[in-house]
Amino acid sequence: MKKQQMYINGKWIDSIGNEKIETKNPATGEILAEVPRGKKEDVDAAVKAARATFESEEWQSFPPIERGRILHKIAAALRTDAEEIALLETLDTGKPLTQARKDVEASALYFEYYAGMADKIFGETIPVQPGILDYTLREPVGVTAHIVPWNYPLQIISRSTAAAIATGNTVVAKPAEDTPLTAIKLAEIFDATHLPKGVFNLVTGYGFEAGAAISEHPDVDHITFTGSVQTGSAVMMGAAKNVKPVTLELGGKSPNLVFEDCDQEEAVEWVVRSIIQNAGQTCSAGSRLLVQQSIKEEFLEKVVAKMEEIQIGKGVNDLDLGPILNEKQFSRILEFMDVARNEGAKFLTGGERQETAGLENGYFFKPTVIDGLAPDSYVAQEEIFAPVVAAFAFETEQQAIELANGTEYGLVAGIWTKDGARAHRVASKIRAGQIFINNYGAGGGVQMPFGGFKKSGFGREKGLEALRNYTALKNVALKY
Repeated sequence: MKKQQMYINGKWIDSIGNEKIETKNPATGEILAEVPRGKKEDVDAAVKAARATFESEEWQSFPPIERGRILHKIAAALRTDAEEIALLETLDTGKPLTQARKDVEASALYFEYYAGMADKIFGETIPVQPGILDYTLREPVGVTAHIVPWNYPLQIISRSTAAAIATGNTVVAKPAEDTPLTAIKLAEIFDATHLPKGVFNLVTGYGFEAGAAISEHPDVDHITFTGSVQTGSAVMMGAAKNVKPVTLELGGKSPNLVFEDCDQEEAVEWVVRSIIQNAGQTCSAGSRLLVQQSIKEEFLEKVVAKMEEIQIGKGVNDLDLGPILNEKQFSRILEFMDVARNEGAKFLTGGERQETAGLENGYFFKPTVIDGLAPDSYVAQEEIFAPVVAAFAFETEQQAIELANGTEYGLVAGIWTKDGARAHRVASKIRAGQIFINNYGAGGGVQMPFGGFKKSGFGREKGLEALRNYTALKNVALKY
């Protein structure tokens, strides 16, 4: 067991109360490390450090191109230590090593991508009238807060902090209490650069303590949150007390729409991949499968066969599917399965714990395919966060669209058809922030704007759109 610390104003420190939180390996239940239990006082210290640095002459005059160079160095450092970091991510989250390696590379890509934008934040001139030079400036908002979820801890802290620092802001980040270890490793990488101390600060702790303190802090200028709808609403209410803007990337109940003319083998591959990635603990997971009635039976047989080939094991063994994060999440999934049975579900495969020698102390759940639910049933509507997909039939294109839009979420959708006109018609009608046609990126690349409609949140992460989160637009009008 290794003792970890928080990183505030360029220093490694314990929490003011000197309390600790244990982080565990979900595959074995073993304690990996102790991290500080940061609270309001610790958040306040981090925000004060971020504010002082933001307003300092050193940071205000720090060349944008130099910010970019540092972000490039962080990307290089992530790649240099990729195996060590991937193993840390696997041990902390449970995901297979191959997926963790991809997460490390994605994190490096975020720093690389936004490094290239650091000196390319442009304003515009606006023709108002003769004798007036009117122009806009995009300026950093100030102190940005980043509340990070447990499912993709390294990726998600990287995508928002890289954009925030590229645009000249300072950062206070709080990783999830369950998976803080790669965020601490990232802080070590920041510490090794010549970035001014106080630009990047990391507070570990519980969401209801440190997270709430960040949300309600009057000196935070913008909050980026990824997580559940319930917690996102609480973050938004906390920010509203001080009239602070938020970017919310929340849950999903994302559909794959499979039409009868699709390439079935390709569709099956991606339908399964979209729900088993990270054991289904992905906000953009393809958790609803909408299949045209004429091919439904045939297609589901192929999906079930593919699901039953999935190899389950500890993340370090690098199989297809790792464990659920913790006992709380695992129990929640079992409760969903009980509700599904009561709602008349037919389990085509899975629906229960994976019982295998050597996995007794982990939270392993079988890949699951459910049929027979009503589209408005509880299990069909609510995010389960597990390798569980519910199937539904449609006859017409319009029925497919209605089913796809028939939840309170709107994050991602996949469309499977060889008819290009149909693909674009359907894409134009689906209320989701990201649409994939004949593929399913489960969040997509770093360049692709990502965010939701409805209760999936608002604002966009990734791509150039994310830069809007961390800049404030100023208009200047000069009379001459």
